[in-house]
Amino acid sequence: MTVQESNPIALQVDRRRFIALVALGALGLTLPSARAAEPILRAIPSTGERLPAIGMGTWITFDVEPSFRTDADALTARWQVLREFFAAGGRLIDSSPMYGRAEAVLGELLPQTDGADALFSATKVWTPGQGVGERQMARSLQLWGLERFDLMQVHNLLDWEAHLPTLRRMKDEGAVGSIGITTSHGRRHDDFERIIARQRLDFVQFTYNIAHREAESRLLPAAADRGCAVIINRPFDGGRLFSRVRDQPLPGWAAEIGCENWAQIFLKFVISHPAVTCAIPATSQPEHMRENMGALTGALPDAALRQRMAEDFARLA
Repeated sequence: MTVQESNPIALQVDRRRFIALVALGALGLTLPSARAAEPILRAIPSTGERLPAIGMGTWITFDVEPSFRTDADALTARWQVLREFFAAGGRLIDSSPMYGRAEAVLGELLPQTDGADALFSATKVWTPGQGVGERQMARSLQLWGLERFDLMQVHNLLDWEAHLPTLRRMKDEGAVGSIGITTSHGRRHDDFERIIARQRLDFVQFTYNIAHREAESRLLPAAADRGCAVIINRPFDGGRLFSRVRDQPLPGWAAEIGCENWAQIFLKFVISHPAVTCAIPATSQPEHMRENMGALTGALPDAALRQRMAEDFARLA
């Protein structure tokens, strides 16, 4: 089955789309022949598979019209974001039906992106009701154009009691690789911690960043104790961290961990926590993706430097 056949939103290749794709090549963007350094990898406890510690989110940033015919500029920019991501060694891409047209855009662009065969696909079920959830997951699979998802998560714990048994059955049948739950914005930590303690999960996903460190006291230790891989959303606090450091020079210690910009500082703070598997910043700008992926190589801060980083950032408030 072709991508177009499996994705009713995607359009057949026509003359306009062909011209748009040729234009991508005319930009002169070529993949590097070799990466300067090996990426920082983290093992998924339940499988042993190793993932790069920087992944990619798609909330807001990939919610655009999924057709070169109607929005070639927007699709070209997202294609370049994906290209930068895979060229730097990225694998895990996270999405959700909640993210508007993001899944359809991924289904349109991934087959056209070099390196996408390394994809670790992660999405979510986000609806009440077991049967409706099954149909939603089938629809997501169709939109992405995949045979199966590497990871299926219950989004923001919505009707998790109904969905987790379905996810376990799908995992047993080989229809998904791993299963998990998510929350964001620091919500429902009590419920989240209880579910981690009582349910068999491969992954958990929640918010953690240098400005919001509540997860250090409970959720990160709980995930480590239960052998859960941890995906961190909102590592830039929805972009608000950058407003705190606007016009601020990089601290002297940034060079010690190979950070050339604030994005890399914020990301290395997150992924240096020993319980964190992968952070998933989102962007629609190829140059920002390039900056983000710069955090995937080089030294990480130790515990003492992490404490100094947090203290220095707090003084900027």
